[in-house]
Amino acid sequence: MTYAPRERPLSPHTTIWRWHVTMVTSIMHRATGCALYGGGLLLALWALCLAAGPEAYGTFKAILGSFPGKIVMFGLTLSAFFHLAKGVQHLIWDVGRGYKVQTASMGAMVCIAFAVAATLVVWIIAAMTGAL
Repeated sequence: MTYAPRERPLSPHTTIWRWHVTMVTSIMHRATGCALYGGGLLLALWALCLAAGPEAYGTFKAILGSFPGKIVMFGLTLSAFFHLAKGVQHLIWDVGRGYKVQTASMGAMVCIAFAVAATLVVWIIAAMTGAL
């Protein structure tokens, strides 16, 4: 007995869907999760350099203290705050709230605004205290 293949619907592609803020923040949530994984690897490298001695640790500090290193650290800070905010929105969704389109869109905008504001505050404080 053979079965004929069934017609199955294809998943919609991004060219079919109209882009909206919740779609963008969903993609950003995944991307920031990957970035934070890279940040975890940097943290492990920091610990290894710290254990390796003053010369290795000095080299590590010099690399992260350079302009490209600060850009990476700024991106990781932004990623951490965005991922945190979007995670809270997901927790709200998990309890069955915030599914209306307008509420979900507003929540997505709040996630972006929180991430940008919190990142700027942390970096301004770091600059004022001489940590940069």
